[in-house]
Amino acid sequence: QVQLVESGGGLVQAGGSLRLSCAATGRTFESYIMGWFRQAPGKERNFVARIKWSSDSTYYADAVKGRFTISRDNAKNTVYLQMNSLEPEDTASYYCAAAPADSGGYMTYDDRRYGYWGQGTQVTVSS
Repeated sequence: QVQLVESGGGLVQAGGSLRLSCAATGRTFESYIMGWFRQAPGKERNFVARIKWSSDSTYYADAVKGRFTISRDNAKNTVYLQMNSLEPEDTASYYCAAAPADSGGYMTYDDRRYGYWGQGTQVTVSS
């Protein structure tokens, strides 16, 4: 059974930074893609970033390019999202997710690709 647990959310002022963590247990993730998504109340869930566990290849949504950085520590089975220059528009619940490297017909930014999800951590950015 795969378990994903996010942490690191909180309340920050615009321009501040947060570092989110996602601890993964239950399987070997070397062949997986790890992603971050976010969802604001009443809005759809949107892709933020993803990393290929073994190759360190990264990909970002346009809205966060240059501000967010996704990384991983294979030894700790943990993926991180460093968020800098935060804006009120970044306010959302942030979820980490895991998927096999095989797309199964879905693109890397499509949440239907991901079969395992964490419980989410809240990020609130005040102006």
